[in-house]
Amino acid sequence: MAFSANPLALSVPEPAFESWLRDTGYLEVLDQKTSDLSAAAVSSDSAATTSFSAAGIDPGVFISLFNKLWTLISLLTINPVSKLSVGDFSGETPAWTSGFIGGFDSYSYPSSPDQARMRAHENVKRYAKNYASLVVLFFACSLYQMPLALFGLISSLVLWDVFRCYGNHWGLDEYPVLKQTLFFIMQVGTAVLLMYFNVQTALFCAVAVSYAVTILHASFRKLTPAKPPTRGRAK
Repeated sequence: MAFSANPLALSVPEPAFESWLRDTGYLEVLDQKTSDLSAAAVSSDSAATTSFSAAGIDPGVFISLFNKLWTLISLLTINPVSKLSVGDFSGETPAWTSGFIGGFDSYSYPSSPDQARMRAHENVKRYAKNYASLVVLFFACSLYQMPLALFGLISSLVLWDVFRCYGNHWGLDEYPVLKQTLFFIMQVGTAVLLMYFNVQTALFCAVAVSYAVTILHASFRKLTPAKPPTRGRAK
């Protein structure tokens, strides 16, 4: 049986709804309530399987293990930067110790793929500058372990700087066709240079490690109030 649409129903776009939850502080409350309900459900299941435990069989353990494994696998399907915007990189960088890392009680295993996805999207927006700094750090460490790749990257940067300086000195802006031709040759030469010195391997390692660290930290990091909840004005 098909139901007709209710013209009085209020449809709120998902980004606007998440923004409202974030501004009012309910996104953190929702995350905490989800964890509490999951813990209560585990306790209830443990009490319900007492008879099986007496016989040496505890199906609750297998169910809990399967749910945790399924949640961990679902992290591979999360795109942590899907809701990231340029404005998330503005403002001050959150504190590394108290904000980004936090204490042991700042982490918990996500109870479901939905909770892991909610945490990942929100934490990536909050700690965008921290994650960007980690990408640069991992890339620098990869280049440190690969001297030839570091030499290739520096050589390509020097090559482009020389092209820019001499291009202005020779007045290439007056010859757009020649400038575009030289620009294309520089692009091809840079690509060959980077591939010859295996810079792409260092970049791939940095991106892979950064993605793993980002998705695990963002999914396991509990949501904390970004700012005091918005309250109604006193009359």
